[in-house]
Amino acid sequence: MPLFLKPVLHEKIWGGTKLKSLGYDLPAENIGEAWGISAHSNGKCEVLNGPYKGQTLDMVWENHRELFGDFPSQEFPLMTKIVDAKEALSIHVHPDDAYAYENENGQYGKSECWYIIDAEEDAEIIYGVNADSKDIAVNQINETDYANLFNKVKVKPGEFYFIPAGTVHSIGAGVLVYETMQSSDVTYRVYDFGREEIAHHSRGLDQAKAKDVIEVTQENINIATDTEIIENHKRIQLVSNDFFTMVKWEISGTLNYMKPREFVLVSVLKGAGQVIVDGDIYDVTQGQNFILTSDDLDTIFEGNYELIISYL
Repeated sequence: MPLFLKPVLHEKIWGGTKLKSLGYDLPAENIGEAWGISAHSNGKCEVLNGPYKGQTLDMVWENHRELFGDFPSQEFPLMTKIVDAKEALSIHVHPDDAYAYENENGQYGKSECWYIIDAEEDAEIIYGVNADSKDIAVNQINETDYANLFNKVKVKPGEFYFIPAGTVHSIGAGVLVYETMQSSDVTYRVYDFGREEIAHHSRGLDQAKAKDVIEVTQENINIATDTEIIENHKRIQLVSNDFFTMVKWEISGTLNYMKPREFVLVSVLKGAGQVIVDGDIYDVTQGQNFILTSDDLDTIFEGNYELIISYL
């Protein structure tokens, strides 16, 4: 039986109301994030069905590891969320595993990836810095030379970006993003448009740690995706690396799906249909998130809808 999860909604100073378009009932006008699949202490998703109904995902992970192939990790390793940036996020950076373990009480570092669901005309992201070396980037931060430091990239719906730990980044105003990431909430803000004062210092900068972890790379940031047609369904592999694999499926009709790992994370981005697991039928619609566990052996996706599936 798949684990359907209740998203955790977070108010943000930069958030808006676009998550309504995905079927979420918003309690405020500034909801910036919906954590769709999370066992993190800052946002534990509740199971909505089956024998574990009412339990949070971290509880199921802790007490029923067999559902996840007995994966040898103390913490649930992945997280998915949707981000609605009515205004730009702070410009920030995340540490890698080694730095976070040593400096953030043993937490995961944070590499992540973005699928652009929607973007207003001329919307942009920040990806990386305009500097040839880390020393130059750190010097520009010291001199508050922000106008020249950050690399701005125009974005469009359907694009995909991988953001490894150490990459300075931000989502700009008017962008709606689906994220898969390591299960971490460690963020070091480099610049916040003065909002650390507006928020009475509750969003303070952390430039010292940011300067420790910044990496300067010249990688191709908009990753070329690998697309194939399987039984009339479009399968787009967005990324596969040491942290996660992320695949977008465009379902049209009936797909017999074989899990590539013991458990996979599934989010419905658009449309509606059914998922049939070991003969049991579950209706699904956009905005829903669930996990196919080790117990889910025979899976069929049926209908017309778009999924993102993530796994280790």
